[in-house]
Amino acid sequence: MPSYDYRCNDCKRRVVLTYKTYAEYDQAVPTCPRCKGTNLTRLISGVAIAKSEESRFASLDDDTALDDLADADPATLGRYMRRMSQEMGEDLGDEFNEVVGRLERGENPEDIEASMPELGASEGGADAGDDFM
Repeated sequence: MPSYDYRCNDCKRRVVLTYKTYAEYDQAVPTCPRCKGTNLTRLISGVAIAKSEESRFASLDDDTALDDLADADPATLGRYMRRMSQEMGEDLGDEFNEVVGRLERGENPEDIEASMPELGASEGGADAGDDFM
């Protein structure tokens, strides 16, 4: 369903108008639901694009990006990790967000790992055997 943001020039409110079809939008005269005025200015708004899980993971399957990370500075590594988590569409938790935030600020991965001994530990508290980074 297409929706559009407007600014009502009469009552100065921002309004969102939703239409059932693009054809309905083409024929509609935008009207402020608050003051019923038709003196509206369309605003530019963000666009959300729905992606399937397969296409989100396919965008992460760029081997050349991983090659670039081999010698990357911590901030670049942090940005890549943040992008990966956004593509996955899941909140990976406070620990992940802390690590990524520290990387994005340029902190050394080894220093982060040393200051967070619980990194990589399983829920049972035993070491998972693999380093997080």
